[in-house]
Amino acid sequence: MNEPLDIDVIRELSEDIVSVLKSLGNKDRLLILSLLLNEELNVSEIEAKSEILQPTLSQQLMILRKNNVVTTRRSGKQIFYSIKDQRFTKILNNIYRFHSDHPTAVTAE
Repeated sequence: MNEPLDIDVIRELSEDIVSVLKSLGNKDRLLILSLLLNEELNVSEIEAKSEILQPTLSQQLMILRKNNVVTTRRSGKQIFYSIKDQRFTKILNNIYRFHSDHPTAVTAE
């Protein structure tokens, strides 16, 4: 049985919780973060692995940067992205486990 949620804690944290959910509430951002969960990547690598077109990718990366979800590191002309807010690492792993345990989950053979 689940332990009951403290509604006062939820109320106090609600703005932060909604912000986190909004960051994940777009399929492109979810895919980008899932890729960054495994490794630091530059824009070209993210574009190739995600198949998100560059204009859309830039827009979504800007949103993630603005919300302090990802951080950047410059190396020469390349900008590398990684997850800054480690709560997203936990959330993404839990989402993956939740869906991979679900009876309708697609499994690789």
